[in-house]
Amino acid sequence: MERQEQVAWLRENTLFGSLSEAALTAIAAAIQEQMIAENRRIVLEDTPPQALYILKAGRLESYHTSKTTTASAVSLLPGTAFHLKELVLDQPAERTVITLTDCVLWVIPRAAFLDLVQQYPEIGQLFSRQLASELDQVAAELEYERDRQIALRPYLVPKVKRGIVGTSRYAVRQRQEIKKAQNDRTSVLVFGEPGLEKDNTAALIHFGSRDRHEPMIKVNCDTLQASGAELFGRAGGKPGLIEWLGTGTLLLNNLQDLNLELQNKLVGLLETGEYTPVAREGEPPPTPRRCAARIMMTSERVLPTLERKGLVGHVIKIAPLRIRKADIVAQAEYYLSLICRARGIPKPKITPEAIRRLQGYDFPGNLTELESLIERAVIQLNGAPELTEEVFWSTSSKGKRFRLNLLNAYPQLRRFLRSPWYPDRINYGFTLGFFAVVVAVLMLGPQSRDRNIALNAFWALWWPLILVAFPFVGRIWCAFCPFMIYGELAQKISLWLYPRKLLPWPRQDAEKWGGWFLFGLFTLILLWEELWDLENTAYLSGCLLLLITAGAVIFSLLFERRFWCRYLCPIGGMNGMFAKLAMIELRAQQGICSATCTTYQCYKGGPEKGEGQETGGCPVYSHPAQLEDNRDCVLCMTCLKACPHRSVELNLRPPGIELWTTHTPTYSEICLLFLLLGAVLLHRLPEIEQQFGWNLHLDHFGIHAGVSVLAFLVPGILALLTHQLTRLLNRTGRPPLFLKLAYGYLPLVLGASLAHYLRLGLTEAGRAIPVTFATFGFGTANLPVAVAHPAVIAFLQAVTLIASFWLSVILTQKIARQPLWNLLPQHLATFAIASLMWKVIVGW
Repeated sequence: MERQEQVAWLRENTLFGSLSEAALTAIAAAIQEQMIAENRRIVLEDTPPQALYILKAGRLESYHTSKTTTASAVSLLPGTAFHLKELVLDQPAERTVITLTDCVLWVIPRAAFLDLVQQYPEIGQLFSRQLASELDQVAAELEYERDRQIALRPYLVPKVKRGIVGTSRYAVRQRQEIKKAQNDRTSVLVFGEPGLEKDNTAALIHFGSRDRHEPMIKVNCDTLQASGAELFGRAGGKPGLIEWLGTGTLLLNNLQDLNLELQNKLVGLLETGEYTPVAREGEPPPTPRRCAARIMMTSERVLPTLERKGLVGHVIKIAPLRIRKADIVAQAEYYLSLICRARGIPKPKITPEAIRRLQGYDFPGNLTELESLIERAVIQLNGAPELTEEVFWSTSSKGKRFRLNLLNAYPQLRRFLRSPWYPDRINYGFTLGFFAVVVAVLMLGPQSRDRNIALNAFWALWWPLILVAFPFVGRIWCAFCPFMIYGELAQKISLWLYPRKLLPWPRQDAEKWGGWFLFGLFTLILLWEELWDLENTAYLSGCLLLLITAGAVIFSLLFERRFWCRYLCPIGGMNGMFAKLAMIELRAQQGICSATCTTYQCYKGGPEKGEGQETGGCPVYSHPAQLEDNRDCVLCMTCLKACPHRSVELNLRPPGIELWTTHTPTYSEICLLFLLLGAVLLHRLPEIEQQFGWNLHLDHFGIHAGVSVLAFLVPGILALLTHQLTRLLNRTGRPPLFLKLAYGYLPLVLGASLAHYLRLGLTEAGRAIPVTFATFGFGTANLPVAVAHPAVIAFLQAVTLIASFWLSVILTQKIARQPLWNLLPQHLATFAIASLMWKVIVGW
């Protein structure tokens, strides 16, 4: 090429076009033409450039590598001059340059070019103008980027919160769908129930794709204007989020909240890839613009418009937690690790019982609810090494129907139950000493019931009263129980004399074997009562009271709080079972507990806080917000005193409602139920002999013991045989388990026990004054008595049995939720047992 042709080409195709003719001629004279084959490196970044290069023909590519991002590559076309700045400023090359095709390069060696710069100052001025232009461009880009960051910052999704946890087929499928969606830029819809972290699934797709370095923003659809100006911008005015976003990802969260106008605009965007900025009223619609962003959406359901037109590239349905029970353990462990790491505490172990409790719950709030539940449990844990089932509780709608909070209806009741009188002053000011007197009278006084007031009160007064009280006040006896008062006193004195840390409760073993222990102990007590005539032998009755007290004392010295009361006490087991029928319950407002409470003083104990008093925490380790069974509450009102938020409620409720709503049956309790029903027959063995004309040889100890065991078994055997008959008659359906249906006999057990003790209560209890005088050796002549007529007693016993029979029928129907005909065999068995009780208690 001739020199003049070179000068003309430089003027027309390169940045040197503004130079003088002399300068261009000098540059053309210094050019050395080189032919370079494709895929050859011309210069390496961070090395001194050896020449100024001008691309005459062919294609080059320059790129700059980075440790944190992918290389930024730029294609260079003919006319491009590079390394001008590096040579003038004596800097290393900023970018690596390679040939993409066979290229022709005009090369001016470094020394020759620097001589030209010295000879022709206008070349330096050209560089200064170029540098100023680049600076202006950089400043404009920085200004744009600053405005962009300000616009996008409130919506930015900085990172993925977590991956997909679990190994179930649902978790595996979700991972596969996410990986598939990461391979392209088509639109994505993630839908499922609330609380499934759908936005996190969308984030996993974005940050796992090749667009991971582009911004991702999340916009809640319920906050958008009806026109969608935030997304699409305004014509001639403020740009919208889509324009600011560029090639990033737009996540429309909760698509079901999008108004109809915006739904139509979204459909148009997905169909054409274009959007129209919002025009001001009266102005013509602006020209549509191309959307470079990727569109992702989350929703609680699929919108019919999108589904019909098939506009979404990837539709991912997330399974709710209630059908992913296999993942609950992994999810719980994951959340537990995160929470413990954030709090800087050791990670506790989740017990198998707690896992079962979690897996038995449906989690309507899904993952969000599970995470919140784990966090509450850790707070409630207070440093213990295990998370037990007691610290996991959640909202239940079934347990709150048909309730009246007596504490709100009667403020005086609240004040009394929160006062020092209930129950501590009563217990330590009266019950403690009174019980000692009762035992002393039993051990040292006359030994027959007609001459010992303590024996008379125990069998003829206490038993009828406690049975009558169960439907009204439940397990309230346990709040004043003398056995546990002495246990607590022994515990306090021993800790004062020998400070130590009491053993934690072996909950797993206690839940498994505690019910069977108290069942066995109750069986032995009933046999002892019958075979040794405890009802009419004062010192043996005293020994019985001392035996139960000894159990409370021993276990109070070993374990913290009231372990004996919760799991092992036979009287407590009976009280807890009959308390299920009570018309009152102690519960808490779960919303207040979960949203407001952070100390859980009602459960753990703690110092005074606001309205809450200083307490040692629930003596039987029950949180009122997690209570679903009256069996687990002794009505001591510790939680009521400790709660600073007025969350605790004492509710009036339909009697026994928990038995067909929230109840969890146990075999040990069923055995106790039939044991107490058989105990009525045991106490009426002489009447059985008389009514049926049998000679049971009760004067023979061995035969008497065998007949006693048989009396225990009769009701249970009859109930089991009846249940088998029910199963045979309902082959087409699926009758409820015997474990659930057996609780239908509970009103009959209570009624039969009360009918048995009514005779003592309405005859011998009325002789309390002469018996008291006889106890202390005084005469009993002309002292007042109050004894009911036998006909009145028989009438009351009959009414009690009739009422308990019908209540058992109603309760069985409520538990089973099946037609009356399907349960007819059990109702006939209930009638047969009630008739047998009538025969031996009332007589025909």
